[in-house]
Amino acid sequence: MGKDDEGRIGVVGALVRGAFLVNAVYAESAREYGLTSQQGQLLCVLMRQPLGMGELGAMLGLAKSSLTGLVDRTERNGLVRREADPRDQRAVRVALTERGSGLVDEFYAETCRRVDRLPEGLSEAERDTLADLLGRVVLENDVPVVFAEPDEGAARRH
Repeated sequence: MGKDDEGRIGVVGALVRGAFLVNAVYAESAREYGLTSQQGQLLCVLMRQPLGMGELGAMLGLAKSSLTGLVDRTERNGLVRREADPRDQRAVRVALTERGSGLVDEFYAETCRRVDRLPEGLSEAERDTLADLLGRVVLENDVPVVFAEPDEGAARRH
């Protein structure tokens, strides 16, 4: 039922199964670094800059209580810290610790390598077309930047 008579998968099946494939690669990479997938996502989101809890909740699609638990667990592991928001003393931002920054650099690079290998059977032109089409779908649906482009990750803040 997953393929038509010519061995092709439709757009819905391809997108859903592709998401599962990338999630599986991401989860495997996270496990190898002693992280849950959500902790890996949190660290990758924070690569660019510290963020407030509201921003993190919106980006990660988590309710306040779920996000608080995620930040608490990640903070106990020494990977993130809460700090005062300079724009609003009542609010806190979440930032990477030195340990978290080092770990996310390695985790991010390895995860990029693994995901980049997924379409290795495609030609360079096909990879470009895939990136263009998926990029349009992502941009048209306002998907938050939960995983930066490899060039952005290398040039992140410090």
